[in-house]
Amino acid sequence: MRKGFNPNKDKKIEQSDYFHQVIVPVYLPKLEGYFKDGLTILKYCLESLLSTSHSQTYLTIVNNGSCGEVVDYLVDLKCKEQIHELIHTSSIGKLNSVLKGIVGHSFPLITITDSDVLFLADWQKGTYDVFNNFPKTGAVCPTPSSRSYKTYTSNIYWDNFFSKKMYFTAVKNPAALESFALSVGDKMFYNKYHIRKYLTVTKNKFRAVVGAGHFVTTYRGSVFELGISRYSKFKMGGLSESYLLDIPVVKKDFWRLSTEDNYTYHMGNVAEKWMKTEFNNLKKLKNEIIPCPEFTFYGSSKFVYWMKTKLFSKIIFKKNILKSFFKTRGLISEEAENY
Repeated sequence: MRKGFNPNKDKKIEQSDYFHQVIVPVYLPKLEGYFKDGLTILKYCLESLLSTSHSQTYLTIVNNGSCGEVVDYLVDLKCKEQIHELIHTSSIGKLNSVLKGIVGHSFPLITITDSDVLFLADWQKGTYDVFNNFPKTGAVCPTPSSRSYKTYTSNIYWDNFFSKKMYFTAVKNPAALESFALSVGDKMFYNKYHIRKYLTVTKNKFRAVVGAGHFVTTYRGSVFELGISRYSKFKMGGLSESYLLDIPVVKKDFWRLSTEDNYTYHMGNVAEKWMKTEFNNLKKLKNEIIPCPEFTFYGSSKFVYWMKTKLFSKIIFKKNILKSFFKTRGLISEEAENY
């Protein structure tokens, strides 16, 4: 039976002081074989995140069917109030874990990150600077990639087709690109032309790189307001990442960009000495207040999405057309041919 009146009935949820959520899905079913160094890598990830995130960051960890040792570590973080939310699931996959982290909250900014990312100082400042300088930004990756120039980016080409503000510029941190290539086990991931130049957009003297990866990206919360998927049949990869993380951005005519410099490292599954060195060099920023970016562009129509992303991408990304376009944007013939 029920007796009395629930004091929380009809009460509105108080507005949170946090404006930036970080969601980290964790899948470490065992600590052997491929996952042998998994707990070490996870500690570098979460502790670097704790060391470099400002005080208005809400940390959500989704345990996606991990083993007991990993669960004990995550529970300890929650008991010490170092993380705000710990969600336990069975092995439901990365994207379903992300969905569980998003639902039930409303934050202006949401970072979705793999659990093998080492966060560096000022990763949030670098990310916010991109949002602030380019009002149409909807997603920002804090590790630039010179190979991301045509992944759901045709709306950027459309918007800057007659502008020299979209141009190839010298890669600011070539070593970071080489580090990423090694982290995914492919030394030739970037060719010599990728290492030298990437496609950027410029406002005054501030630059951002065209395109954004998936391993760690910060999104406007509004990207996920409408039509969010409820379920992904893939544990990793497949088309689900595009449907959940890419298409919602460009459907609103937002841009997918990356920071010009490198603010995160992808570690992979093998612990190496450089990771400890980078981690020990981090400075703690816990009480530093960084204002939330001010958003002035809120999206566009379905027709604009169809025109810029569905139609124009088929034209601009044809090999000969793109090569000719690149020659007008700072590449010589040899570079444009092999980029």
